[in-house]
Amino acid sequence: MLLPNNQFDHFYRGGDRIKALRGGPGGPQRPEDWIASATTRAGQALQGLSELPSGELLRDAVRADPQAWLGPAHVDRYGAEGVELLVKLLDAGQRLPVHVHPPRAFAREHLGLAHGKTEAWLVVEADPGAVVGLGLRRPLSREELGRLVATRDSAALVDGVHTRAVRPGDGVLVPAGTAHFIGEGILVTEVQEPTDLSILLEWEGFAVDGDAEGHLGLGFDLALEALDLTVWSDADVDAVVRHAPWPRPVGPGLPDAALPYFRADWVAAPENPLTVAAGFAVFVVLDGSGAVRAASDSLDVRRGDVALVPYAAGPWTLDGVVAGLLCRPPAPDAPPAPR
Repeated sequence: MLLPNNQFDHFYRGGDRIKALRGGPGGPQRPEDWIASATTRAGQALQGLSELPSGELLRDAVRADPQAWLGPAHVDRYGAEGVELLVKLLDAGQRLPVHVHPPRAFAREHLGLAHGKTEAWLVVEADPGAVVGLGLRRPLSREELGRLVATRDSAALVDGVHTRAVRPGDGVLVPAGTAHFIGEGILVTEVQEPTDLSILLEWEGFAVDGDAEGHLGLGFDLALEALDLTVWSDADVDAVVRHAPWPRPVGPGLPDAALPYFRADWVAAPENPLTVAAGFAVFVVLDGSGAVRAASDSLDVRRGDVALVPYAAGPWTLDGVVAGLLCRPPAPDAPPAPR
């Protein structure tokens, strides 16, 4: 089934690249398209949830029949409550603030949630010289961090993390607890744990009251304990980045350290059909046109479409001159994520 656009206002600018790809409403303040989302936006009852073509919410459909959507092996390993995945298109019309997402242990202890927010970015478009930032590059005490946040010292916080220029085809894994940002002029497909948890370290120039909304309701003294203060080396940064050839990348989009959390593969079917095993899958079409063919159904797709395939469809093939990103939850036999 094809999924409609799912954009709504955010505190940072962007969205025109999503409009060009998906035909959605675009900017100036709609920089994200939540795809195949069974996750609500923080503090909201329904916003963020994806609708199926029938009008039913994906979240409700999965809860009603988890075996059909996710498969028995997935349910046995991860439970029947959710998809274990949130996919987004994210168009950074301005540099995002330096921020951090809590790890699972922090989320479990302080927020009562089973997931933190490890995420990854698959770069679809990037202006020349566009950069991302991640990982502390110098020692920073908890006290100094609190001071930089309290004094809104954006320059020091941006300077405190490594930056890397990115190009289309790059995949960047961002472990929970890592200070990071996405720079202006980048369109990514983001895969992440199914939460909406962000702690802002700076927010000058953004349409958000960070003093009120930047700490998950915990207060900054506690919220900042979610940040891992480990200093990263250049080699540490290189280890979380995977390069794929462009414009026709094929193969895993992320380093193997992502496998406990999610899977993302660049796929292309220029000549021979590509076969995908049964399982919950989201295919974001980035180029060309073709068809998703299962035993009982066939779905024509073209650039900008998002195809959602449930486990019950069985194995399926992708054929035609078509390329994009195949995003899936962690495999039932994936290594366990750190707790």
